[in-house]
Amino acid sequence: MAKMNAFYAQSGGVTAVINASACGVIETARKHRDKIGKVYAGRNGIIGALTEDLIDTSKETARAIAALRHTPGGAFGSCRYKLKGLEENRAEYERLIEVFQAHKIGYFFYNGGGDSQDTAHKVSQLGEKLGYPITCIGIPKTVDNDLPFTDTCPGFGSVAKYVATSIREAAYDVASMAKTSTKVFVLEVMGRHAGWIAAATGLASEETGEAPHIILFPEIAFDEQAFLARVAQTVKKYDHCVIGVSEGVKNQAGQFLSETGTRDAFGHAQLGGVAPYIANLVKEKLGYKYHWAVADYLQRAARHIASRTDVEQAYALGKAAVELARKGENALMPIIVRKADKPYRWHIGSAPLAKVANVEKNMPRNYITRDGFHITAACRRYLSPLIAGEDYPPFKNGLPNYVRLKNVAVAKKLKTGFELKK
Repeated sequence: MAKMNAFYAQSGGVTAVINASACGVIETARKHRDKIGKVYAGRNGIIGALTEDLIDTSKETARAIAALRHTPGGAFGSCRYKLKGLEENRAEYERLIEVFQAHKIGYFFYNGGGDSQDTAHKVSQLGEKLGYPITCIGIPKTVDNDLPFTDTCPGFGSVAKYVATSIREAAYDVASMAKTSTKVFVLEVMGRHAGWIAAATGLASEETGEAPHIILFPEIAFDEQAFLARVAQTVKKYDHCVIGVSEGVKNQAGQFLSETGTRDAFGHAQLGGVAPYIANLVKEKLGYKYHWAVADYLQRAARHIASRTDVEQAYALGKAAVELARKGENALMPIIVRKADKPYRWHIGSAPLAKVANVEKNMPRNYITRDGFHITAACRRYLSPLIAGEDYPPFKNGLPNYVRLKNVAVAKKLKTGFELKK
């Protein structure tokens, strides 16, 4: 078989370590030029393939590619664009084949979450259904930590470290002023259906009375009366109350407390501001002065306080994706397999994309306390190793020194363009 080029793309919300996976892919591919030619990156994810907007990573120096390991965001641009089924939109798949053929692409690496693994799975079927052989490997990424099979998802450990650190620091502030000022502080974190990030705030509470005092999870229906009673009890006991809340908290009817009524490109409900909802509820019902904050992009972009474990795993999974492809494996996603909690030991395994796609892993009920307001010892054992270690980026002039790639475009070979479906 003639040496083929590779296509790599980033998809969905980016993380503090998705570029570490990109670094793993590109550096490993460069070591195996016997089977893999150039690595082309899709500008803005799969859209880059459909529109023939490819980036030639061979134009980047080894030093620049190495610097991706400590740079947040998506170095090549990401997107929220979901391929429909072959029967629904055959034109998209025929366009992919057209672009792949034009640029001699025989390897496809897609770096993303559940919807992205679904896309990777669909692309892996091109050989069988449309006669174009393509080796397709999904690379896990999601701050939500909700992909099945893998022990954890790259991006999550660093978000977990950030939110646990942030809520601890904010709690020291609130405790200092509680006598005459703010009594309640609410920190909203990401997590649509799975409460892993909210749970991570609980790592800050290592001793009785330490914040967060209350955590609200998507997995536990919000009970207004029980919640207000717990807030009042906490303020009475500690003079303040710090709350970690997931954006995906739902009421007893299963509706998001913060749903805005709009939807994103993947069809997910657009959520907007459960923290002010909770804070206003506390003010109206209990009369306490409050402050709230939404971690939003800050939590997933915070490379300055990334987890070393997370960075190492993100790189290892990018490297493993290339190694699986070189061995002729197809339609797989490399995963993290936990061997022990303490000391934390792990190795790389793999899972079929067909079983990964569109499957969401929620928190086990035994990771949440019986009253639904905090994490258990079992949850703490699971989470603690994932935030272990520091991997600081280089600093220059007092600020993190991140890389911006040249992202040189590959010359187009096709005469026709392609109109994206909305």
